[in-house]
Amino acid sequence: MPGIVLRHDDNFDAAYRRFKKQTDRNLVVTEARARRFHETDTEKRKKQKISTRKKLLKRLYMMRRYESRL
Repeated sequence: MPGIVLRHDDNFDAAYRRFKKQTDRNLVVTEARARRFHETDTEKRKKQKISTRKKLLKRLYMMRRYESRL
């Protein structure tokens, strides 16, 4: 769980900025949003299709990169 230790010379804005950076790094907000809403079957299929396409494009990119070295 993210948390910060306040220094004696910290103002609120600096401490809040540090806390926000830490939560972004730990993906706390992203995970909370993902768990907040129910995901329908259509949305699941759509995400699956997008991830499959990304994997395919990545594989194609790596193959072309490998072939260009030969």
